[in-house]
Amino acid sequence: MRFSEIKTHLSKFRVGIAGAGGLGSNCAVALARCGVGSLVIVDFDVIEEPNLNRQYYFTDQIGMMKTVALKENIARINHDVNVIIHQKKLDRINITEIFSDCNIIVEALDSAVMKEMLIETVQIKMPGIPVVVGSGMAGWGKTNDIISRKVDETLYVCGDEYSEVSDNLPPIAPRVAIVANMQANVVVELLMNTK
Repeated sequence: MRFSEIKTHLSKFRVGIAGAGGLGSNCAVALARCGVGSLVIVDFDVIEEPNLNRQYYFTDQIGMMKTVALKENIARINHDVNVIIHQKKLDRINITEIFSDCNIIVEALDSAVMKEMLIETVQIKMPGIPVVVGSGMAGWGKTNDIISRKVDETLYVCGDEYSEVSDNLPPIAPRVAIVANMQANVVVELLMNTK
């Protein structure tokens, strides 16, 4: 299948991205490059200098809302992508409102509590909508430990599932980008198998 055909097929879909940090910003860019038609991106944070070691932002965007900057960056890559942004913190109520028209949701949150809340909410209130989760990307090396795994019919996990972020094992660009692109790859695979 030619790329033009892939792009035409993917343009019919809407993907939700919960978080616009290391995973979310890189995954969104990968999906935009592939031609996904609409991205719904949610984050409430601003860009800070330490974010630049792994997030798809630039020095002149420090201080901007991540969602606004990411929308600008995506427009420079593929202006055909409809980017819908929400500058708010997700909760059990607004998840279903914000992501109601999405075919797939990408989990790209920092907090384990928030990750669990998102997964539970989608599985209970939005049955049948796949969630692609990132788990385990801290540090460097151990590339072969990073995998994607289908947990059940609607839950997919990308990462090594064991490395936790700490002061001595920070998230940095290579492993974060691998997991983010792996999430994007799972999304593309699922959408390419959707009519």
